[in-house]
Amino acid sequence: MALSRSRRGERGIDYWPGFVDALSTFLLAIIFMLSVFMLAQYFLSREIAGKDDVMTRLNRQIAELSDLLQLERGQRQGLQENLSSISATLGTTEQDRRRLQGLAEQAQGQAGAASNRALALETEVSVQRQAAQTALAQVELLNQQIAALRRQFAAIENALQASETRDRESQTRISDLGRRLNLALAQRVQELSRYRSEFFGRLREILAERPDIRVVGDRFVFGSEVFFASGQAVLEPGGRAELDKLAEALTQVARDIPADIPWVLRVDGHTDARPIGGGRFASNWDLSAARAIAVVQYLMTKGIPPQRLVAAGFGEFQPIEQGDSPEALARNRRIELRLTDR
Repeated sequence: MALSRSRRGERGIDYWPGFVDALSTFLLAIIFMLSVFMLAQYFLSREIAGKDDVMTRLNRQIAELSDLLQLERGQRQGLQENLSSISATLGTTEQDRRRLQGLAEQAQGQAGAASNRALALETEVSVQRQAAQTALAQVELLNQQIAALRRQFAAIENALQASETRDRESQTRISDLGRRLNLALAQRVQELSRYRSEFFGRLREILAERPDIRVVGDRFVFGSEVFFASGQAVLEPGGRAELDKLAEALTQVARDIPADIPWVLRVDGHTDARPIGGGRFASNWDLSAARAIAVVQYLMTKGIPPQRLVAAGFGEFQPIEQGDSPEALARNRRIELRLTDR
């Protein structure tokens, strides 16, 4: 170019080459700018495509965030409801706290009293502990005494067993003796019955068949008029004569009765049912007893041993005939004699 310029300088000024150079330079600049533009377009398109992807991802994230926001709103509403419930519960809790605080203050007051009571209880426990120790010592002593008593009980039980053995043997002997005694008593009863029959037989012979003297079962029945006046307990002479005969017969029979037979002559006094009007006797019972005693005392004077005599008064309470006719009354006024055992 310098050469061309020198040549143009030499031949004159030529503008066309410069114009061409400028145009070439301008074209080169345009081409360079187009290249840059195309490169920029390329990179911009790539960047835009990347931006689209990012926008797509952002849209998806925004949709997810929207869902999360919706869920968060629901949770927030639930939390608000829970917050309301908690607020209500907190109010109730505050009331409870104040009530508990009051109770705590009251409990503190009670705690002071409880502390004093605890001290008293501790003192009492100490006393009780000492008492328990004393009781334990007493229990130990009682255990020793119980052991000694058990040994004594064992010895007593052994003695009782030996005693029971002896008792069984004694019972056997007693049963045997009882049978023998019953047999002997039966024999004695039979003997007494025989002597009673003999005594009654002799009385029948002695007293003959008097209408005022009767035999009723195992006893002689005398009308009271045979021995006593009405309302009296003093023996009449005729009555003493009859008793003399009876005493003689009894004395003869008593000689034959063995001494080991416990016989007695029982004299029973009876009256009628008419009440006594004045006199020395307050009742028919007194009169019947006095008459029986009078007969017994007279027989004693005739040698009958007093241990063989028994007097009994029955008043009007053992009649042998009912009714209030003179005959019935006379039959109920009587003296009965019975030879029997004690």
